Amino acid sequence: MYKIILAFRYLFRKRISYLALGAVALCVFIVVVVMTVMSGLVNDFKRKNHDFVGDCVAGTDSLVGFAYYEDFMAILEQSDLIEAVSPVINSYAMINPIGSERNISIDLMGIDAARHSLVTGFGKSLYHNKSNPSRAFMPAYDPNLLGCVVGIDRWLSRDSRGKYPNEPVPFRAKLAISSFPLTARGTLAKAGAAEINTKTFYYSDNSKTGIARVDGSMVYVPFEWAQKLCGMDNPEKRTSAIYIKFKQGIRLEQGRSNVARLWRDFKSSNSDKSRANLLDNVTVQSWKENRRTFIAAMEKEQTLMTVMFGLVGLTTVFIVFVVFYMIISHKSKDIGILKSIGVARADIIGLFCNFAFLVGSIGSIMGVLGGCVFLAYINPIEKWLYQQYGFQMWDRMLFVGIDEIPNAINLKVLLTIIICAVSASLAGAILPSFKAAGLKPVETLQVNQL
Repeated sequence: MYKIILAFRYLFRKRISYLALGAVALCVFIVVVVMTVMSGLVNDFKRKNHDFVGDCVAGTDSLVGFAYYEDFMAILEQSDLIEAVSPVINSYAMINPIGSERNISIDLMGIDAARHSLVTGFGKSLYHNKSNPSRAFMPAYDPNLLGCVVGIDRWLSRDSRGKYPNEPVPFRAKLAISSFPLTARGTLAKAGAAEINTKTFYYSDNSKTGIARVDGSMVYVPFEWAQKLCGMDNPEKRTSAIYIKFKQGIRLEQGRSNVARLWRDFKSSNSDKSRANLLDNVTVQSWKENRRTFIAAMEKEQTLMTVMFGLVGLTTVFIVFVVFYMIISHKSKDIGILKSIGVARADIIGLFCNFAFLVGSIGSIMGVLGGCVFLAYINPIEKWLYQQYGFQMWDRMLFVGIDEIPNAINLKVLLTIIICAVSASLAGAILPSFKAAGLKPVETLQVNQL
């Protein structure tokens, strides 16, 4: 009992102990805020990429695409693991707003809007047709016209607060989209002056996926028209990829492995067909593998931030070490008295370890509570700072994928931070504790300068 009582006395009656408490609390506060924000950004970016492609992608990077995709989709739809599939054409094109001399390079995606919305988050990304994605390519001002959906950052400019000037209804705009049609062998399907396919579309909606690269370059058109523009409509119809959504409860790797097995069987059974060579370029990937080029960069930044703040956390160890060393220097007579009445070395070490545990646990709880309160108000605080001083943590005109600062608290992260803070405090107290346990009563209790 005396070890606990003395630990509390040292904590609350020695002002220098407040330095250790403050150091632990400040360090924990910083780590909680930064790691919560960074983890929120990374998780949000992963979710957006997941929504963009669905759970699994069977496709090729070749602009030629692959044939017999309708047969394979029929096989997929019969699987007990798969909920929905969507054929997708990915290509490049030029867009020319009618009446303008500008020619803009774009990423072209051909989809069946209703079907694609069952697999991905395409429907949720729309502004005007969010509730009815099947009408995505039907302009509200004339449903009989052929519409297209434009990435929001290609169509609208964001203001400094991250808001887009969306109109109540899409305004009438004609867009000429041009692409080079390719044969199944990868050569131009046309020659001479007519080597480019061009079709006029009408702006019908915009799409906000939250992925800057997609929203700034993508134009979506009906699947069959993308086939015509890219030359994939004859003699055998081709597509670039099939996006797949698994049924609820199916693990990602389980579903991907099942699709890969079905694809191997399908490729083997179609090996004697004329365009079987195109099937060799098809790979089956989970959404994480398909989007790894984009996700890996964010994960590396998160890892780097974790390492940096881990090094910052080491300062807590040194501060606790200094504080304990000074306390032991001032309390050497107390230690001598304890040892003179028979207190063992292990009990002396236990006393100061209890003291370190109190410093670490109370300091970390203070830091966590302060961090949680700050995170709860971080967006209103940023808004106030912007209104008063024009300060933003991220310029919304540049960082188009960020609407608000992530502040969702992860209990596992908080628990990990608390454990690390307490461990750091104990680590800083080890050497001073052994020094205290090694003091001899005859030296600490001697009377000097009589």
